[in-house]
Amino acid sequence: MADVLDYGQLFIGGNLVDPHGSDVIEVVSPHTEQVIGRVPHASKADVDAAVAAARRAFDEGPWPRMALEERLEIVGRIKDAFMTRYDEIAKLISSENGSPYSWSIFAQSMGAGMLYDTAINTARAYQWEESRAGVLNPLIVRREPVGVVAAVVPWNVPQFVTAAKLGPAFAAGCTVVLKPSPETPLDAYILAEICKDAGLPDGVLNIVPADREVSEYLVGHPDIDKVAFTGSVNAGKRIMEVAARNLTRVTLELGGKSAAIILPDADLEHTVPGLMPNAFMNNGQACVSQTRILVPRSRYDEISERIAAWVSELVVGDPLDPATQVGPLVADRQRQRSLDYIAIAQDEGAKLLVGGGRPASQPTGWYVEPTLFGDVDNSMRVAREEIFGPVVCLLPYGDESEAVKIANDSEYGLSGSVWTEDVERGLGVARQVRTGTYSVNTYGVDFNGPFGGFKNSGIGREFGLEGLSAYVESKSIVMPKGYGEA
Repeated sequence: MADVLDYGQLFIGGNLVDPHGSDVIEVVSPHTEQVIGRVPHASKADVDAAVAAARRAFDEGPWPRMALEERLEIVGRIKDAFMTRYDEIAKLISSENGSPYSWSIFAQSMGAGMLYDTAINTARAYQWEESRAGVLNPLIVRREPVGVVAAVVPWNVPQFVTAAKLGPAFAAGCTVVLKPSPETPLDAYILAEICKDAGLPDGVLNIVPADREVSEYLVGHPDIDKVAFTGSVNAGKRIMEVAARNLTRVTLELGGKSAAIILPDADLEHTVPGLMPNAFMNNGQACVSQTRILVPRSRYDEISERIAAWVSELVVGDPLDPATQVGPLVADRQRQRSLDYIAIAQDEGAKLLVGGGRPASQPTGWYVEPTLFGDVDNSMRVAREEIFGPVVCLLPYGDESEAVKIANDSEYGLSGSVWTEDVERGLGVARQVRTGTYSVNTYGVDFNGPFGGFKNSGIGREFGLEGLSAYVESKSIVMPKGYGEA
């Protein structure tokens, strides 16, 4: 990534067009702290143009009127491009946000392709129209596309999150205005190229990189029918407030402070290497990271030593190096946020076991050492507030009921896991923890199942049938008596 990528136009109405203003977003490498790209900063006038293009494409264009299989064929070509260009996409995103290349290969490129593929399969299985026996009359119930979608995506997994929104939106027949994060707008131009080459009709996808002010303008636009947002809790609350002015539908995938429960019978040979990659996933910049690890007091010393040894061996370095396991944080503000929480944790009495500063091997870049705290109480800020950095806490507990209570004692409810030799016991724990996704002896999500949060972790679901349903409206057509009878 030695050359600076300079995009001077915006993708609106199926073409690259000149922006209305002259403001520019500079993309800075978290590893070198040097500019690696520039894109136009979309203005409110650019948003108006993008929304108008999406509106025309929905109201007048072929996209929502195509046969389902014709639409899905185009989505399939988008998926194929992600699967063949995965290396290029992964390297670009790692250069933008510091994600380790090994992580980006899956989550940033191939994972995005898998999400488009899942959307295709889900749409084929979806019941788009059904007949019902009504109380008074026969009914036909139809599912139709919701309309124009504003998709606001974050910088941590930009194309993965984009695919989680565009896959079902496109399958349903919606048109989209995509607002990428100012930290990671470059990969959106690859998406535009892929969609254009795949034959996506003009105006179905429009891309407006911008900051929060312009994002709010997009969300509050009267011609937007649905908002799909992934980001922080505070930003999500603001988006819900703005969208409410027009009663615009919203899906909010927000933050997490997820807990992993290690039960006393857990096999550490499986548990430690199975759990810990999730805790430090994407340099700790993942909403599903299980950064609260609940450890039985009866085995606390043994388990904490094993986990500390694992964390100490993590390889920190250039995100483009395939050997790197932890790269830099996306921006200097994120590095400082992590360092501030490390200081707060020590002030509150947490025991620093590993890390706690800047890695000596990285004189430049926005790096923080993988950091592990022990003897953490769930009342401490480091255990309650989302840090979004490589900082993980060990919390001791007495019995299983206390572990469940600690796990649920959070404003968040996004994910979690339990580790045990007794799978049925683990399932019993899973049924008690208030999260949208929970795992037994593993971690992560499955694209065929609904993904979203309880409490402050969000509203609505992505993935699976539930995720597709977020992009449709249900219509009842009341038919005359006797309709459909032989």
